[in-house]
Amino acid sequence: MNTDEHEIRYRLLKLLGDDPNLTQRHMASEMGLSLGKFNYCLKELVKKGFVKINRFKTSDNKAAYMYLLTPHGVEQKAKITASFLHRKINEYEKIKQEIQKLKKEVETEANEKVKSQNGGDENPAP
Repeated sequence: MNTDEHEIRYRLLKLLGDDPNLTQRHMASEMGLSLGKFNYCLKELVKKGFVKINRFKTSDNKAAYMYLLTPHGVEQKAKITASFLHRKINEYEKIKQEIQKLKKEVETEANEKVKSQNGGDENPAP
């Protein structure tokens, strides 16, 4: 599973855990996915036993569904959340290093520009 799939699974499980009464259309919109892609991802989670879908037969709304995380789904959500957090911390550390490199690069370029403007003298006479 690639990083995008991990993130989609994480976000989908989080949404379902936060509000099992949301419609597929609303969740797809919230995640920035097409309804078709969202439906495919949801069906995969159902196949894996992470999510159970309950349909309200007595509801006036024929499309009334509740999406519940199964115990296995709750366990997977915890594992995926930990993995997601670990990945984001690593990304953060890499970005911090990149920022430090860029700061040094900008500082070096600024110093070189000052030197060239002063004719190569580091400490120009007043």
